[in-house]
Amino acid sequence: MNKMILFFGMVLLITLPANISADTMTIYASAGNLDAIIGADTLAGGAQAHDTYQLVSLDTTYKFAGTITVKGDITVTGVVDATTLRPPTIQPAVLQDGSIPGTMFVLTGSGSNCTFQNLYLLSNATNNTANGGGVAMEVKGDSTRLTVDNCVFDGWQTFAIGYNGQWDSFFISNSHFRNMVHPNQWYIGEVIRNTWPGEAYTDTMSFTGNVMLAVNGYAAAPVTKWYTKYFQFDNNRVLYTFKNPFFIFNMTEGTINNNVFYGNYSGGVDQTENPWWDNLWYGDTTYGVIALQPLSPDNAGMFNPSDTLAAEGLRDIEVKDNTYYWPSAVTSFWSNYNDTATNWIRTPGWMNERTVAMFADDSTYPYLVESGNMNSYPNHMAMIDADLLYGTSGNDIGFFDYFLQIRSGTAATDVWGYGYTEVDTTAADWTPTWPLPEASYTVGIDDNNANPVPDNYTLSSNYPNPFNPTTTIDYSLSSNEEVTLAIYNIRGELVKTLTSRFHQTGRYSAVWHGKNNLGEKVGSGIYIYSLTTPQGTISKRLVLLK
Repeated sequence: MNKMILFFGMVLLITLPANISADTMTIYASAGNLDAIIGADTLAGGAQAHDTYQLVSLDTTYKFAGTITVKGDITVTGVVDATTLRPPTIQPAVLQDGSIPGTMFVLTGSGSNCTFQNLYLLSNATNNTANGGGVAMEVKGDSTRLTVDNCVFDGWQTFAIGYNGQWDSFFISNSHFRNMVHPNQWYIGEVIRNTWPGEAYTDTMSFTGNVMLAVNGYAAAPVTKWYTKYFQFDNNRVLYTFKNPFFIFNMTEGTINNNVFYGNYSGGVDQTENPWWDNLWYGDTTYGVIALQPLSPDNAGMFNPSDTLAAEGLRDIEVKDNTYYWPSAVTSFWSNYNDTATNWIRTPGWMNERTVAMFADDSTYPYLVESGNMNSYPNHMAMIDADLLYGTSGNDIGFFDYFLQIRSGTAATDVWGYGYTEVDTTAADWTPTWPLPEASYTVGIDDNNANPVPDNYTLSSNYPNPFNPTTTIDYSLSSNEEVTLAIYNIRGELVKTLTSRFHQTGRYSAVWHGKNNLGEKVGSGIYIYSLTTPQGTISKRLVLLK
């Protein structure tokens, strides 16, 4: 197994477009606060005048002074620098009363399609402080489809993405979530979180090709007290979490394949949390990166309405070819702490005991498959360990001291992480450090220390296949080149262009939602997907079944 994360692709279009076209508005950072510009872009009836907003300024940041509320379809895309690949940055402004807006985007339109691509979303305001309740994106509409690709979420202390709409779907790819640490609440600072506020059913949650570095809480939390139809977490790197990386114990269908989990759950479970930490029906005294439980009656009924009692036997879950590891500095710290602490912690493993038993019980769980998972040290983590565990300066005290503050109840303003972003408040046109401080290390992380650069260009079989409503297509490139990945019907007519831009060498994932270029759902049938590069074209078939 050879896994690779590529952070940001280059867009094919480099020259700036006209300021406003029929469906696209190009916005420059000098034009004013982003919330005011998008908020004023309405028709007489109040509908959004444009559904695509293109950000092109790279020499300064875009600011928002209030939440950007979107009631329908929207695409916000950045044009990256052709040489450095830097994306446009959005950050909060400081309001007249000295406060900082907390939420950047709120998506309220039920049934809407919302896409964010090639953006750097920073929680720190222009005065270098962050809102402790900060959220980059909140989804309130029902049956909303949120697609996020090639974005950076930096420093969000509550959530990168929060949602409480019913039956929403999320497709998050090739993005980077970093330093999501709340200074005194160790269970927030999360990549995605359901039940905020309230409870919600989830349609699909798909994470492919992402990096999560220094996250307090969850890498993915559909919080399956309520039913989730499909959960996919493939080809990601989760590098240090304080608490459990997942809240998915009622997962019924999906995959957790080809990921690297390094230093996850390093905060353990203390005596006040045991045995009910993130458990609703069964207490656990062992804890793991992967933790499942039998379904609740309600979830069993949603999953298999015709025969609730048979639901357990139909759960279809793959956990394959993952790498997991805790460095000796962390395991030694646990041991030394537990030797003297009264509030000692229970330390995590790969799977907790209940989950191990479920995967071993083929008669009850014939479709639970676990294979190829290795406890192995991945490449290039030593440099990150040194700063992340022990801190650098100021409020960045490192993971170990933060742990001691949390477990002793003294945490207040300090944080932990790697390469914390510091806003230069004296610079007129400041932008974040680029490339990201960890980029040279995380790009090369691999489970077997092999050369991560592909030796050819390849197009993998889509998964799942047949599919409904979404499928993932992986492809790899052995050189920097222009690439088009597109879907055609069996008559050879173009249906959907998934990507058409300049790529750097590496491995990529694309998701097709079963829609054409107009956003319309297409019918069941056989389709052709083709990867075209200067080296030639590779084509394969996929099947959409409704």
